[in-house]
Amino acid sequence: MPFLPSARWLAPLSLAALASACSTTPSPTLAPAKPAALAGGCDSLAARLTGLPDTRITGVETVAAGTLKAGAQPVAAHCLVKGSMRERIGADGKTPYALGFEMRLPLAWNGRFLYQANGGIDGSVVPAVGAFGGGPVTSALHQGFAVISSDAGHDNRLTRGPLFGLDPQARLDYGYQAVGTLTPMAKDLVQRAYGKAPDRSYIAGCSNGGRHVMVAASRHPDMFDGFLAGAPGYNLPKAAVANIFGAQQYRKVATDPKDLGTAFTQAERQTVVRAVLERCDALDGARDGMVQDSTACQARFDLARDVPSCTGPRNGQCLTEAQKTAIAPIFRGATTRDGRPFYASFPYDTGLASPGVANWEFRAPIERDAGAVAFIFGAPPQNPAGFNGEAFALEGDIDAMLASVHATQGAYSESAMAFMTPPRPTELDAVQRRGGKLLLYHGVSDAIFSVHDTQAWYDTLDQRQGGQAARFARLFRVPGMDHCRAGPSTDQFDALTPLVRWVEEGIAPERIEASARGAGSAGEVNPDVPADWAANRSRPLCPSPKVATYRGTGSMENAASFVCR
Repeated sequence: MPFLPSARWLAPLSLAALASACSTTPSPTLAPAKPAALAGGCDSLAARLTGLPDTRITGVETVAAGTLKAGAQPVAAHCLVKGSMRERIGADGKTPYALGFEMRLPLAWNGRFLYQANGGIDGSVVPAVGAFGGGPVTSALHQGFAVISSDAGHDNRLTRGPLFGLDPQARLDYGYQAVGTLTPMAKDLVQRAYGKAPDRSYIAGCSNGGRHVMVAASRHPDMFDGFLAGAPGYNLPKAAVANIFGAQQYRKVATDPKDLGTAFTQAERQTVVRAVLERCDALDGARDGMVQDSTACQARFDLARDVPSCTGPRNGQCLTEAQKTAIAPIFRGATTRDGRPFYASFPYDTGLASPGVANWEFRAPIERDAGAVAFIFGAPPQNPAGFNGEAFALEGDIDAMLASVHATQGAYSESAMAFMTPPRPTELDAVQRRGGKLLLYHGVSDAIFSVHDTQAWYDTLDQRQGGQAARFARLFRVPGMDHCRAGPSTDQFDALTPLVRWVEEGIAPERIEASARGAGSAGEVNPDVPADWAANRSRPLCPSPKVATYRGTGSMENAASFVCR
């Protein structure tokens, strides 16, 4: 099954643009960061932070070693700084808005700064630790980075979640302006704390956080040296509409109208997984319950042919023809009423039966996407009085929703597809020229942001770069992994350290070792790890288009037995 990339990336490149894109100028290596100690400790820090432009510091405190953990790792002693920028009253004349933030500053600093881009609709300041990967094996703060975390310009407790989208400026802060405003302030704060600015700066996040990262690469290529994007929802408004499209498909065959999951039960999804494994498990040379070559699998697997059709009542071991007819369009990719695709296809993968996938497909369209499309992305926004998210999602007009995320009106002067997405997603020459590096990872079983969309972005970037995008950008697919984590996968890995080595030492990541989080894992156990796997099964994550392939000898539980080909 071919994936369907966004149409705006398929326009032919001009000869001039292609000539520029195909430049063989190597991506330079930047000098390594140099450590420094916090001048005077936390006690004297507050006085040094007075006068930060348009900023109010609300607290400075010492956090003792071991008080905070990132994953299973205790964090060293550090200073916690809390504050806000650009305090204002919203367009409704009563709701307070600000760019709320916290920064954590190690006493022993490694000379690096990290902007922690957060997920969901933001709206809360979560601890600034910079921990990424399904079960974090390390964190930026643990490694000695100065880390900032923010609410991206709104407090969900005051705005009742997505209703911040009624405020035009809050939309723009959430979309891109928070990162562009907070980062210079944060670097100034670091200068005052350590007596020098950061030598190297990074931005990292997953989901909406990955979107923030890709937007920053496009809008602010000079602010950061390294960009770490997990499951980047950089087409988030269209992905939200696509998820609602999927809910409407499921509704057609749900046996309980109040439970979309009855359209495609866990047992039925597991039946599809078994069919996928039967067709695709051995493509990488190992029958191990994993599909490494997911691209080849999509060409090989056929839902209509490979999954048994029910000849009697549904029993979990088959799908009815009506189910296949309803489900197939979701995986082919959402379309308009007249059949035009507007979001990517989704792969059939081994994580399909995991609880996380069910949550994204059956609950999120009503509980998350309806409010996001209605109030944050649509122009004009819906009237919240009497708004019914379930009716909006299950009975709404998909074409009208799609039009609304591309629309502007009055004070809503930028469409959601303008303020939420990278304005020039594959024109990243400025990042490449200055030595910046992008490292992306994406779960193949992600049910909300399709890995095919990210792959289409990467392939188009590679085209612009004359087949040389890997000089400064690499995409690592994680088989079986759900959205950012979990699924029957090896989802525990450290992607930040390879990015730093790439930026500061010029050592490009040829593979990233990842492990499962089975029973007895040092971090949080992943209940989706199959019982017949070794609890610490490991695999290499390979840069696209390479695939982890079994060498033919050695333990199938060990990454050393696999090579990226």
